[in-house]
Amino acid sequence: MKIEPSKATNLLEFDPYEYELQNVEKPELFRDMFPYTEIPKIAYNHRHVPMNMPKDIYITDTTFRDGQQSRAPYTAEQMVDIFKMLHLLGGENGIIRQTEFFVYSKKDREALDRCMELGYEFPEITTWIRASKKDFELVKNIGIKETGILVSCSDYHIFNKMGLNRKQALDKYMGIVKDCIEAGLRPRCHFEDITRADFYGFVIPFAHELKKLSDESGVPIKIRACDTMGYGIPYAGVALPRSVSGIIYGLQHYAGFNSDMLEWHGHNDFYKGVVNAATAWLYGAGAVNCSLLGIGERTGNVPLEAMVFEYASLKGTFNGMNPKVITDLAEYIVNETNYDLSPMTPFVGRNFNLTRAGIHADGLLKDEEIYNIFDTKKFLDRTPMVAVSNTSGTAGIAHWINNFYRLPGEKAIDKNHPCVEKIKKWIDNEYENGRVTVISDDELDSLMWIFGREILTSVSEDTQEPTEKKEM
Repeated sequence: MKIEPSKATNLLEFDPYEYELQNVEKPELFRDMFPYTEIPKIAYNHRHVPMNMPKDIYITDTTFRDGQQSRAPYTAEQMVDIFKMLHLLGGENGIIRQTEFFVYSKKDREALDRCMELGYEFPEITTWIRASKKDFELVKNIGIKETGILVSCSDYHIFNKMGLNRKQALDKYMGIVKDCIEAGLRPRCHFEDITRADFYGFVIPFAHELKKLSDESGVPIKIRACDTMGYGIPYAGVALPRSVSGIIYGLQHYAGFNSDMLEWHGHNDFYKGVVNAATAWLYGAGAVNCSLLGIGERTGNVPLEAMVFEYASLKGTFNGMNPKVITDLAEYIVNETNYDLSPMTPFVGRNFNLTRAGIHADGLLKDEEIYNIFDTKKFLDRTPMVAVSNTSGTAGIAHWINNFYRLPGEKAIDKNHPCVEKIKKWIDNEYENGRVTVISDDELDSLMWIFGREILTSVSEDTQEPTEKKEM
């Protein structure tokens, strides 16, 4: 039992517990919580921990590591292009702090070398290895300063995958971490499957050993808390090991890790990826690990673009980030790598600020703020759009005309314009004759040459050359 001052609260705190490794004979699989033949259960112990968001929070990137585990690998050229855009997105303050690379293939090594040659401070280039001496040999002399190390911490992995007990796993992990430090590298320990691990029987004792090693060596050691299966829960009062706030609080309070040494890595298996990452920030994690478009193992990682906007929501500023680059990145990944992006994906999908309902289009025509989440043109260079169909009404047609031809305020038309009525009549006839698809931009452009030529002539004179007439 001891009473010590807390650096986090500046108060004397009484802690009667000193957690030691529990080297159990059989794995603790939390079968009441994870029965496998039933849906995982959310258990409460009603213990609440204080919210403690750090002054400085950051985003780290795993697009080139976890983001390549569920899709065709990027080419070296594509990785360099994406890295350059990540640099622009993160801005001069380096809010996108780091990115990590595989080092197992010639292509990945080429991409890593070419990105290092660019000389960017941010995002800092790091690597990822398994906890083996063979993997360590791949990274110790390539010029990086930090590497991630996979240190699985649930008994599902320790017993059932690696065939070790907890003491053997801890000794193996500590040996690789010490090798990294001796080679002049900063270790970042990836606590895989932390939301199914025995928190006080393995996680905290292991973290405590890492903290002692860090203090003795003077080398900072990070912990990345990995919600590998998406089991993390953001709700207050949830029991460990599933409590996101409890995990971050425990690593700070019982193992002594400051916020700048704690990072959250989540998956989206239960649709909680983004909210869990934000919760980790709120309760003391200095960084959240993400991938572009959420591309990653199974249901994916936390989408990096989502956390850019979550950062701005929590901090009230982008702090130097350039969110318009998100649109460039999404377009690049879709067009250059043939990635199949769902049109409903927030911020980047084709339909994220598009409406089909006539009543919504009428609202957009009067004031886009009514049905647009924020100024998407300003922040993402994406003007709110209307898909024209049998439900769009005259308001939807007018909105499409104003946006497609970029008609300035004084030349913008309303839903009562004669050409709108004529186009509406043509559209109604299409659907009365069995059409089920939306009206394409090309079709609408051709209709404008028939029914709204005077508008196109005005556009040509004042703003731009009209498109060529298309045959219907």
